[in-house]
Amino acid sequence: MLAEGFYVLGIDNLNEYYDRQLKIDRLSILKTHANFTFVKGSIENLELLESLFEQYKFETIVHLAAQAGVRYSIENPHHYIQANIVGFTNILECCKKWSSHHLLYASSSSVYGNNRKVPFSVTDRVDQPISIYAATKRANELMAYTYSNLYKIPVTGMRFFTVYGPWGRPDMALFSFTKAIVNEQPIEIYNHGNMKRDFTYIDDVVESIVRLMEKGPYTTSVIPYKIYNIGNNNPVSLQVFVHTLEKYLGKKAIKKLLPMQPGDVVETYADISELEKDIKYHPQVSVEDGIKRFVDWYNKYYHRK
Repeated sequence: MLAEGFYVLGIDNLNEYYDRQLKIDRLSILKTHANFTFVKGSIENLELLESLFEQYKFETIVHLAAQAGVRYSIENPHHYIQANIVGFTNILECCKKWSSHHLLYASSSSVYGNNRKVPFSVTDRVDQPISIYAATKRANELMAYTYSNLYKIPVTGMRFFTVYGPWGRPDMALFSFTKAIVNEQPIEIYNHGNMKRDFTYIDDVVESIVRLMEKGPYTTSVIPYKIYNIGNNNPVSLQVFVHTLEKYLGKKAIKKLLPMQPGDVVETYADISELEKDIKYHPQVSVEDGIKRFVDWYNKYYHRK
């Protein structure tokens, strides 16, 4: 968006959930653009948000800020209530007060819980979350629908499926596995590896978001609200995932097979037919190619030969 000449303001509290230096280095890329403004702060701070909405009169809000992580939510539920519930309420209140043109927000494939029907469709029931994180994301969807209904706020929800790629979160499997394999430490594989994930490469996610922004809000019903799955539409087993990573790292993993973790699901698989229909896009990057791109970035970023 910056390269295309848009003015972008980013807000983040740069918390300690994972390596702050990685966040700072990401930011340094954006700060090379004169039309980028960064504000260090939390979305839980309503006074701060209101001052920004008043000053900048945003046309579009892409709300990706959240406390992420399924397992961490079981240990620290209060962090999730503050960031994901209180913070999102503040965003919605500001959108209401300043009549924003379009709000796009991040939901998650976690809302599907242990859904047995595959692929997961946006029409499936999602009222049985199995983690606090998933519960907060489903709550976000319901809150967004309510505000859209009451105040006619144009809202688009995006259920992301296991996003990965360069600059990704260190707590996600690809990053943590890579670090462990490089350092010859064991990787923890849950459910003895009998899991599948619809891994979605970051470039495909970004392209989908931008196209949804360009398309504008859903306007063919009384309530300007719609949810999309953003996934690769191609689940890959954890065994294949690890084997591919070993191939590009040139090292074998030391595998520690463990039982299923509380809050985890066996398989995720996105039905993206609605997304394809509305934005005319299908994910382009295979898991094989995506892992190679990540390893190339990791080697460069951490100066690994």
